[in-house]
Amino acid sequence: MMLARSLRARMLVAFLVVVAAAIGTVAVAVLLVGPGYFAAAMGHAPGDQMGAAMGQATQAAFAEAMRQAIAAATIIAVVTATIVSLAVAARIARPITTLVGAAHRIAHGHYAERVPADEPGELGDLALSFNEMAGSLEATERRRLQLVGDVAHELRTPLTTLDGYLEGLEDGVIEPSDATWRLLRAETRRLTRLVSDLAELWRAEAHQLPLRIEAVDLTAVAREVADGFGPLAAPRAITMTLGSEPAVARADRDRVAQVLANYLSNAIRHAPDGSTIVITAKSGRSTVQLRVTDQGPGLAPEQLETVFERFYRIDPARSRAAGGSGIGLAIVRALAEAMGGSAWAESAGTGTGATFVLEVPAA
Repeated sequence: MMLARSLRARMLVAFLVVVAAAIGTVAVAVLLVGPGYFAAAMGHAPGDQMGAAMGQATQAAFAEAMRQAIAAATIIAVVTATIVSLAVAARIARPITTLVGAAHRIAHGHYAERVPADEPGELGDLALSFNEMAGSLEATERRRLQLVGDVAHELRTPLTTLDGYLEGLEDGVIEPSDATWRLLRAETRRLTRLVSDLAELWRAEAHQLPLRIEAVDLTAVAREVADGFGPLAAPRAITMTLGSEPAVARADRDRVAQVLANYLSNAIRHAPDGSTIVITAKSGRSTVQLRVTDQGPGLAPEQLETVFERFYRIDPARSRAAGGSGIGLAIVRALAEAMGGSAWAESAGTGTGATFVLEVPAA
């Protein structure tokens, strides 16, 4: 049953049908038209009874010979067509069979599966597309496993702290002082922030965030956000300068403010005391950029992309309690893509500062 439904069997049947149609057409043409041409070629004179009798006998012999020849040719053609069709069908079906096997293995979790893409034409394009799909699935699965591991690691520390203090309180080893309650409350806030950020990242990547796309003046938004970060920068004598060029984009005002707040928070955290953070908006032909430049430690070339990954730390020694949840820039990139734009970092190298860019469509 499977053989009858296989691609090779169907291609063989298709080839044989074509051969049968061709032989049938030739047979009908020869048997119907051939005798007339044969009689005309014999050229018997009118009234010649002997010639007419010989012509009838010759024509009958000719017709019989044609039928036998057609029968023999049919057998030879069917056998030849079958052999050739099997070879051609096997040649065409082999890459597809390989694709089917690889697809089954990917369906069972073997995402590293790839197929040869050296076939010409559409089969080669199909193999290339299949390999791209497999690579995307493999990368997604790798990120999923990494995310599960990172989340488990990030949750373990505050949960261990909470469990240790609660056990100490229960056993009477730790006194229920105000400092203890503040520490426990800080750990629960840390857990809540991490869970909220993860939920927002998931919604952003799944395009489930409600967006209100409208004309937004990025310079005005930057001014409002920078004013809010003034009290955080003032104790360290960090100056924030803002460009005055108007830049109107089609974006969600609140999400743009969220992205800029993340950029400024990171810039203030890493900028040295007494340094300057520059916020500029730049209009292009079809896009608008919002750029935040600091004078901090900068980024190595390999960090320009990894800095946007979940739970990535520029300084591995920095604890989560001293910083954010570690997925702020991942949320930034997801928000930028949700608004039809992109987000990236620029830096000439370590020790030279860094620039974080948000690019969205122009109004």
